[in-house]
Amino acid sequence: MFQSFTESADPSQGPARLAQLRTQLEHDGLTGFLIPRSDVHQGEYVAPRDERLSWLTGFTGSAGFCAALRNAAGVFIDGRYRTQVKAQVDLDHFQPVPWPETRLGDWLLKQLPDGGQVGFDPWLHSVDEIEELEQMLNGSGISLLACANLVDRIWPDQPAPPLGPITAYPDDLAGVDHAAKRARIAALLRTAGQESAVLTLPDSIAWLLNIRGSDIQRNPVPHCFAILHDTGHLSLFVDPAKLDGNLREHLGPEVTLRPPSAFAAAVRSRTGPVRLDRETAPYQLQRELSEAGVQIAWAQDPCVLPKACKSEAEIAATRNAHLTDAAAMCEFLAWFHAQAPGTLTEIDVVKALEEHRRATGALLDISFDTISGTGANGAVIHYRVTENTNARLLDGQLLVLDSGGQYLNGTTDITRTLPVGTVGTEEKACFTRVLKGMIGISRLRFPRGLAGRDLDAIARYPLWQAGLDYNHGTGHGVGVYLCVHEGPQRLSRVSSVPLKPGMILSNEPGYYREGAFGIRIENLIVVQDAPALKGADDRPMHNFETLTFVPIDRSLIDVSLLSQDEIDWLNDYHLACRDKIVPRLTEAAAIWLRDATEPL
Repeated sequence: MFQSFTESADPSQGPARLAQLRTQLEHDGLTGFLIPRSDVHQGEYVAPRDERLSWLTGFTGSAGFCAALRNAAGVFIDGRYRTQVKAQVDLDHFQPVPWPETRLGDWLLKQLPDGGQVGFDPWLHSVDEIEELEQMLNGSGISLLACANLVDRIWPDQPAPPLGPITAYPDDLAGVDHAAKRARIAALLRTAGQESAVLTLPDSIAWLLNIRGSDIQRNPVPHCFAILHDTGHLSLFVDPAKLDGNLREHLGPEVTLRPPSAFAAAVRSRTGPVRLDRETAPYQLQRELSEAGVQIAWAQDPCVLPKACKSEAEIAATRNAHLTDAAAMCEFLAWFHAQAPGTLTEIDVVKALEEHRRATGALLDISFDTISGTGANGAVIHYRVTENTNARLLDGQLLVLDSGGQYLNGTTDITRTLPVGTVGTEEKACFTRVLKGMIGISRLRFPRGLAGRDLDAIARYPLWQAGLDYNHGTGHGVGVYLCVHEGPQRLSRVSSVPLKPGMILSNEPGYYREGAFGIRIENLIVVQDAPALKGADDRPMHNFETLTFVPIDRSLIDVSLLSQDEIDWLNDYHLACRDKIVPRLTEAAAIWLRDATEPL
């Protein structure tokens, strides 16, 4: 099993560890210290060594941070984790803070009316993050101090840095070799008058060099840094223990290998201007360049947008990965629907689904820990089942099943909400409204240049009509055998990045009633140029191609809430599921799929 079910954090440890941290605050003359979820690469998913937030507080979500002061400790979480955090931290010692509604600066101003000095590790916070906070605190008597990491100082058995091997990614799946990619990005640097770019995001470096790593579970990226020169030459700062002869041959003579310990000095030695991404680069890199007198050219990581706009080869590979994954999902669903209510637990579901994916012979990892939440657990948006929380699936409940696989040719992410026995009319009405939102995005045509924030409301509109909503974005970017959460593209009210052809996104509206049930339906989609329509304006437009082909449970649909166009879309989608997936199934699963895709 890739997934484990042990409890990874213990809230009972939090108070004692917080007390230790406060002792360090007093020793160093600090009023507080910031503990982010992120690592030096600003990653959403981190190695065990970097799980400082979880170790201190007990909170295991993939986003958030803690501000630990001498007299208060706030754990800042977004809408996905409002329920989860209350079960994972000691509420007598840690205060959950709704974020971004409550900004860190505002919270500090309230907690420290007489001022103070708050420490932070400059390798674990972005330039933007620290500068924005400094602006909010300006004139308040509260100052920020870059300092050594105080959590590392009190963590006696902190794991060692990961040393996972790095492998070459096939050029035929990438669509272009890394020499051509380096030349392309170097040309951008020359056009902008930039001598080099400092790259800190592991998935950017993995994409640029056509390599994959194994330092982070579920995300095949290597921990490393790079400096790309305007000549196309690249310096890669990586532990040599991760490399073998084949990888060195793949990288070739235009990639110079150096140890991570040489990175800071190499940054300081640049002649400039040096391109640096203020949203993702560690604050420490600004300090290194500024102290060395090197001019900084603030701009987005030059790999982020080219990586997001997938090549034709990457899209073709991803289509095939989704067909493989859909067959595994349908085999699982045929099995699941044959089980009686009360006979399965959430862990049984996770194990069975992973077994069916493994049976393809193509699965390299799961793309994230499977979310298998029944009843009230389904209302925890990023629920992770453990041996302590494992619930039995009972008649009348809904099961939220959010999962995905890492295949050499693509990364998948799919959510289906499944009935356990006979489900009530209220749940069906909510499910249908979520489905209407998902269909709305799937059918959408939109003018070139629009961003995720311009589309997000379309998925929410059917819920809004009933006074309902959900506390997460409608969709995130997805990589190709890379991170299942990829930027910069998103379907979200906060995303201003224009959507471009080749961008892969999730389409996953939901609804969550705390203490009762959850609903989410998710397909992956890819942006493409929309075909011209007779009589339409001469206006370039985009639409979405659906990549996921797994049926949506018809027994949960209140057909009276669907329009004829929505019914037609769903029937066409189910016909496509049948045509594409039935030939890949065992006889029993094929029979199930034919029945599951009968027209409404």
